[in-house]
Amino acid sequence: MSGRFAPTPSGRMHLGNAYAMLAAWLSARARGEEMRLRIEDIDVPRVMPGADAWIRDDLAWLGLDWSGDVVYQSRRTALYDEVFATLCDAGLLYPCFCSRAEIRAASAPQEGDRFIVYPGTCRRLHDEHPDEAAARVRAGERHAWRLAAPHAGAREGRILFDDRVYGAQDYDLGSALGDVVLRRSDGLYAYQFVVTLDDLLMGVDDIVRGRDLLRSTALQIWLRQRLLDCGIGGGSDGSGGDVRWTPAQTPDYAHLPLLDNAAGVRLAKRVRSLDLGHLREQGVRPQAVVGYCAWALGLVERPRAMDAPEALACFDWRRARAVCGRDLKVPDDIGARLLAM
Repeated sequence: MSGRFAPTPSGRMHLGNAYAMLAAWLSARARGEEMRLRIEDIDVPRVMPGADAWIRDDLAWLGLDWSGDVVYQSRRTALYDEVFATLCDAGLLYPCFCSRAEIRAASAPQEGDRFIVYPGTCRRLHDEHPDEAAARVRAGERHAWRLAAPHAGAREGRILFDDRVYGAQDYDLGSALGDVVLRRSDGLYAYQFVVTLDDLLMGVDDIVRGRDLLRSTALQIWLRQRLLDCGIGGGSDGSGGDVRWTPAQTPDYAHLPLLDNAAGVRLAKRVRSLDLGHLREQGVRPQAVVGYCAWALGLVERPRAMDAPEALACFDWRRARAVCGRDLKVPDDIGARLLAM
């Protein structure tokens, strides 16, 4: 079994990415597990040429190693096609012809992250008039494919799991997420599909990522079981190699508080002053970045320079859990502070 780095190559990694990558590495190493590196480049329009090389270089600079070959989602399309067809044959998917504007107009707004639950327009069409839906697909009408999740309030749609940072979680899939898209109308596969399938096939049982994906975990747990029900998984990583793991085992999850800038806005790769390339050009040492991230994780009382093995020596999820509610705003002068460490 293993943990994983799963970066999107849409730009240079920033301090928030380093914080998440360090936490993932520490978690896997503390369990005595391997780390895998998967480049999540399936969303082609977002990919920045050369960004995957920057990611590999920055991880090595931070002292965060991984095992085996780097996995690129863009090279696994044939595998995704095969599994997608299996889900279709199992009756788990349906075509959706709605535009984004139509979905927004028919949906009630959600609190917090502005997530919009799909109102089920095309699911009703598919259930009540399947011949019409199939004819529209054959006619070439533009459409996405959605996962038919349990309806709101359905017993099988209640997902409970324990997060190592945020504790007990309880989601009703129908009301919290609804029928999410698994393949977009442009033919590209969606994050929820490929990340669930890849984690299953790669034997990943230790998943660490940002708090913004906490709700997605409920869906991925449910989808993972549907994949297993369809006979997908069971010791192959999708490339012909055997892996030793129990496929029905649910991974352990840890979701991290997000790092914001001084104005309270989530860190973004387009902000040059906080990316690792810029910090490295300024002379910031990797030990300073690791030490700052270790402090953000609650492992030390104040930011101080340390390398990854030193951070591992004091790693404990209970410490991260104890500080998960604190304000994590990166100051405007973070570069100077890191230089001084």
